[in-house]
Amino acid sequence: MKKILFAAMAASLFCATTATAQDNNNDSADFDRWMVRVRGVGVLPNESGDIGVIGGDVDISSTFIPELDFTYFFTKNIAAEVILGTSKHDVKTTGSDISAIGGPTSTDVDLGSVRLLPPTLTVQYHFYTFDGMFKPYVGAGINYTIFYDVKPGNTVHDVDYDNSVGFALQLGFDIKISDKFYINADAKQLFLNTDVKVDGSNLATGLSIPADVDINPLLLGVGIGYTF
Repeated sequence: MKKILFAAMAASLFCATTATAQDNNNDSADFDRWMVRVRGVGVLPNESGDIGVIGGDVDISSTFIPELDFTYFFTKNIAAEVILGTSKHDVKTTGSDISAIGGPTSTDVDLGSVRLLPPTLTVQYHFYTFDGMFKPYVGAGINYTIFYDVKPGNTVHDVDYDNSVGFALQLGFDIKISDKFYINADAKQLFLNTDVKVDGSNLATGLSIPADVDINPLLLGVGIGYTF
């Protein structure tokens, strides 16, 4: 895990160093190096699952969260962004067959809730248009998602989620409203997979249900940014 994160940081620094060397017109007096943004973000999972034993699919609720991000500009065009935010989701299976324990052949199984903490690092390219008043950007990077505060609900005994590394794609823009402040809109697609183990030993002795779950959330955010 550490090797992956260090490799991503090294790649970011390499890109930034190369861009700096090629851009002879950008110096520290031309632009602010830092931008901090606060956004409201809709987290919209595009979930699917391969569920063992009982079959069916997975359903993960959407949610709305506050988000904080920090961006450092190596040049006017090349930047690295780190986002910080956490979300809570309700989880259930759909169309599962629990007839082996006396239940229906197609039903939903409540798996309670879980919180996700997916710190994400992206490397961005910013375009300057209309004298810097409108600045669209694109980005790509990685995230490491931590699953915590798992509450299995009232149906099963426990649920375990594996933390995971995924990729991220990003598209957004900043609109300048004063010398230091910007309005921001941002979209990120996270590619996120986790291995899940459901402990159903309270339903049948030794019952353990494995699942391979793709979450793949789309993050849509709007907010305000400040440069310094």
